[in-house]
Order: sequence, then structure tokens, then C-alpha cells
Amino acid sequence: MGSYIQMIAVFAAVLGTMVVVHEFGHFIVAKFFGIRVEVFSVGFGKKLWGFKRGDTDYRLSLIPLGGYVKMSGENLDEQVTGAPYEFMSKPKWQRFCVAIAGPAMNILMALAIPAVTSMIHYETAAFTTQPAVVNAVSLGSAAETAGLQRGDLIVKINGLENPTWQDVRQYEMIHPDQEIPVTINRDGQIKELKLSPVGQQTEFEKIGYAGLEPFYGPNTKLIVRRVSKGSAAESAGLKDGDQILAVNSRPVRMDAKPENSASGDQAFYGQNDVIRYINTINGQEITLLVRRGEETLDLKGTPKLDADGKWRLGFAPSTEGVDAITTRLGPIAAIKYAYATNIRVLELTWMALSQIFEGKRSARDSLMGPVGIFRVTGEAAEQGIMPVLQLTALLSLNLGIFNLLPIPVLDGGLIFMLGLEALLGLFGLRLSLRIKERMVQVGFVMLLLLMGFVIFNDISKFIPGGSSQPQVEQQQSPPPDK
Repeated sequence: MGSYIQMIAVFAAVLGTMVVVHEFGHFIVAKFFGIRVEVFSVGFGKKLWGFKRGDTDYRLSLIPLGGYVKMSGENLDEQVTGAPYEFMSKPKWQRFCVAIAGPAMNILMALAIPAVTSMIHYETAAFTTQPAVVNAVSLGSAAETAGLQRGDLIVKINGLENPTWQDVRQYEMIHPDQEIPVTINRDGQIKELKLSPVGQQTEFEKIGYAGLEPFYGPNTKLIVRRVSKGSAAESAGLKDGDQILAVNSRPVRMDAKPENSASGDQAFYGQNDVIRYINTINGQEITLLVRRGEETLDLKGTPKLDADGKWRLGFAPSTEGVDAITTRLGPIAAIKYAYATNIRVLELTWMALSQIFEGKRSARDSLMGPVGIFRVTGEAAEQGIMPVLQLTALLSLNLGIFNLLPIPVLDGGLIFMLGLEALLGLFGLRLSLRIKERMVQVGFVMLLLLMGFVIFNDISKFIPGGSSQPQVEQQQSPPPDK
């Protein structure tokens, strides 16, 4: 019960902060241009507390899911007197500034959060910033089908030159069941390949998985994350936390870079190598050399054939000791980092939306509404304050961009109508009140339909049999039991 209340509190705080910041943008610019702001409310519904200063009633309201600003003469159904302090009495360029100020504040918030947090604490896995040199490839994966091998350097993916591992991961995730052109450098020879990441339905969306494993760093160890009940691994005595040192006398070398491995070396260089070996020895007995605390043990087990036709011992491997970059960024570096982060999000969002319109991606698998956001916010809260802040920045950016869509009742719709009015004015025409009302009605219906769709979509994902695709375990990291 306490956890559920915490989820609600964090969700209300995240959503409320984004909306209040948005409305504050409208408020401060309206005040600057002398527009009378009648109400500035944090929350909706019944007024709980407040005070009046000047012409504005500042209030705290019952429902803490955002807030609103009420300006004089802003609604089409409102009696407009023509007073100089009314919204409609102001020049178009001033109304434009008021309209765009809300989304602009959300975008500034999305920039400010990563900039400030990175000046306090910046941490990232070191491999994500490194060139994409393949360390290991999953058996039967899209990467193996494409022909990728250990030691290949990915020099171009989907047109992006010299990608880092972060770029490769993001491109494979955003292209489920789609073909991506990949250029590799193998021992000085340039090869053109086609990579088709397999689509996997997670709890929230469909993502692509290629089966590529990077080099995580010289301090990486292969650890047993979980041993399945009743499995051969459990019978052999394998336990959670064991470090795997060798398999059938072949050493596990998680600390060796791909370019430093000797030709014909029989070592395993990644967890995918170990999984591949177990899957291909056709049920023969396996000896695992493991380290448990100060002890070194030889454990023997015989893989079992599962329903998928794969041989498994019944444990989930994981990597431990991944090299990380931990520091504090200076102000200039922090701003650059925040800008680059938001640009990357926009590019990926645009790519996903383009795929929806092109029929390459299902809207149902990609869009998330308030129920989905509630679930994601709850998961972020369990991990700590930094994930919550990162999620807030992401959602704030999306809220700002969404509000710029040219849909009447959104800020972008008002901007669109102002632009249309200005264009018609060049020809001596005007946009009548009746037409404006019809546009707002259409926009309102569109918004209701969109909200209905995403809410239904969210709920359908969390009920038995509701997903459009069967739920499968994400194999990005770590892979499933072997």
C-alpha cells in the first residue's frame, strides 16, 4: 500500500511540475505584455487555499495533476469588451509569444534538468561512448544472420558515420523488424551488411534486439544472476553470484578487448560466447569452473532441451564490473551534454513517428498515455531520484513538442490560427469567429480521440492477453536463462 501511495505521489509531482512550469511560461509572458491574468492555479478543481495580488487570484486546488492560467478574453465563448488588458486586444505577435512561452518553458526545463544534474553528478557506462567494436554475437541473432563477427568495427549504421555503442543500441531498439544498412571494417576490409533487429514486445513498447555484445571494460566479470528452480544448473550446485571462470577448461576472458584476442584462441570473450557454446554441444555434460567467495569450484551439469529446441543449463548470466565514467561536468560541458541529449531524443522520437506514418511501426506498440506514464514513473521512483529527474526531463520535452502540434485547443493550434489570420490578412480577408469555433471543436474532438486511444492502449497492455504481441523477456542485457 505504501509503495502504491509513493507511486501516486511521484506521478503527481512529475506531472504537476511539468504542467505548472508550462503554465508559468504563459503567465509570465502575459504579465510582461500587460494581459490581465485572472487565475493562476496549481492543481485543478476546488480551491483549497490562495490569495489575490493585483488582478490575479493565486490558488492551490484540490487535484494536484498540473494547473492552469486564466487570462481575460482568451476564450472564444467569452464576452470580449475590447479592453486593452484582454488577450484578444493584443497584437498577434504578442499573442504568439504568450502561446509559445508554455512549450518553450517545457523545453528549457528538459535542458535544465540534465545540465544541472550533470554538474552535480555525471555517470555513464564507458563503453557507450566508445567506437562500436563487436565483442560477441548471440547465437541465431539478427547480428549473426547479418554476418557480424567478433572484432568487426561498425563504421556506419543507417547513414550515421562512426557510431558509438550508444548510437548502435538506440538504432537497433528503434528499428524492430526493420532492415538497417550497416557498414563494418573487418581486418581492414569494408563490408556492407543488412541488419534486421528482432522485434520484442516489452511491457511498454516494441523494441529491436540485434544480439550484439560490446566490450564492457577490463574489470568485467561473468556472474550468475539467477539460477532457475529445478534446472540442471541448480542440480549441479550453481548459485546466484557465482563468477564463471571457465567452461570445459576454456577460460572466460571478459577482460580482453576484441582486437587483442589471438587468432584461434579458444577462450570465451563475452556472455554470448558462453551461451552459444552451451546451446551447440547437444546436451553433453559441461564442467563449470566458478569462484564463490574465496573458493574455486568445479561444477558439472548436463543441459536440458527446452520447448524452444535449445539446450539450457538453466541460469541467467550477467556482467559485473562494467567500466563507468563518474565525474562532474563544467557549465559549458553540461549545457552541451543537455543539448545533445535532447537532440538525440527528438531524433529518435521523429524516427519512431515517421515509422508509424510509413506503416513500419504500430502506434499501439509505441504510444504511451497517462496510465503508462504512471507505471514508468513508479518504476523510476524505485530506482532513486536521478531516474525520476531524467524521466521528468524526457516527459517535459515531449509535452513541449506535443503542445506545438497544430491542433486547435493546443498552443500549436493557437499559433496556427494566428499564422492563418496573418496570411488571410494579406489578402484583405479575416478568420471569422464561427470558423474559429469550428476549428476549436474539431481540435477538441481530435484530442479526446487521441486521449481515448492512448488510455485504452495503456490499459490493454496491462491486462491478460491485452498486448498486441506476446510478452517476451528483453534479451538486451542480460539474456534469458541458459
